[in-house]
Amino acid sequence: MSIPACARCRPSAASRHLRRLLSGAPQTSQVRRSFSTEPAAAPPAPPQHATIFSGIQPTGVPHLGNYLGAMRQWKRLQDAAGPEDRLYFSIVDLHAITMPQDAPVLRQRSREMLAALMAIGLDPERCTMFYQSAVPAHSELMWILSCTASMGYLGRMTQWKSKLTMNDNRMSLDDEAVGQKLKLGLFSYPVLQAADILIHRATHVPVGDDQRQHLEFARECATNFNATYDGGSLVSPETITTETPRVMSLQNPRNKMSKSAPNHRSRILITASPDEIRSRIKGAVTDSHNWVSYDPEGRPGVANLLELWSQCDPKGRSPAGLAADCDGMHLADFKKQVSEAIVKELEGIGARYEEILDKRAGQWVEQIQAAGAEKARQNADETMRMVRDAVGLAGF
Repeated sequence: MSIPACARCRPSAASRHLRRLLSGAPQTSQVRRSFSTEPAAAPPAPPQHATIFSGIQPTGVPHLGNYLGAMRQWKRLQDAAGPEDRLYFSIVDLHAITMPQDAPVLRQRSREMLAALMAIGLDPERCTMFYQSAVPAHSELMWILSCTASMGYLGRMTQWKSKLTMNDNRMSLDDEAVGQKLKLGLFSYPVLQAADILIHRATHVPVGDDQRQHLEFARECATNFNATYDGGSLVSPETITTETPRVMSLQNPRNKMSKSAPNHRSRILITASPDEIRSRIKGAVTDSHNWVSYDPEGRPGVANLLELWSQCDPKGRSPAGLAADCDGMHLADFKKQVSEAIVKELEGIGARYEEILDKRAGQWVEQIQAAGAEKARQNADETMRMVRDAVGLAGF
């Protein structure tokens, strides 16, 4: 079965903006609003090529929030990349086991996530996709980095606090309750995340607002290593950020859309059928006012739908602009408009996903992963030769 590429799989204006950004060409004000790097002041001279790394948890079929928040940007980065650029996208299964996992389920979810990445248009000929656990150098570099990482810095990170679900962001490592619940893997999660980036000598890392702290820590790890060891030359990466809003639950619009939410109608999977998308949006929680306005605090449900529509709008209208265009429209008609925008955005993904999973009697996904892992191992080994030599460890 041959399925034509959708509009999303063709290079976009945002992709061309990103190409100019990474090549160091002058930026227009519109580019600065859409994409930026940090630090913004006096950026370093651009390298001969860009090396981009990003990872995603193996949660199975992604939902709309995963797609709009990260995956679509990966596709745009691929579109923007020149032949000399390198892109590494990892399914971070080692990160997943900071919380208990069932082994067969973890394997299946990793496979489904890889199929989903290809279904949205990531091309194994243009980027390297692999399971994190298939490249042992990630874990080896993590240990070496942990020897120069600061416990105090890690203690201030928000990741482990949010995962403990103790409802107190002021938690301290001195608290007995924290010591009983906190596992070392969760606490040192940012060190592995830093190793993921540094092992591939990434020059740019796409992150959301909630991950900026982790990228700053990766820079800290690179700085510490290079200062500690003569000959250390780990690359300190820059940030690629986009103004992507948080995609909220369709049933509780003050919470993020999540696969872990018990109500399956709170989310839309990227493989959902058009009828399923329409049904989920029709049943989305709004309020008792039968008109459209953009008020994130006062009307979070309506605001969330406007944000979704804005993200899927080919005209690039803002949520407030869409609300103005909907003046006098009832919520039922408004929801139909939102539904059709999402249906168009996700058009063809479900069919491509099923085709990919079935290709070569179900073996193609693993073949793509194995080939990607081999490329990633070769690249990581280059870094580890430098690291081992600088530290004084045995070569290989």
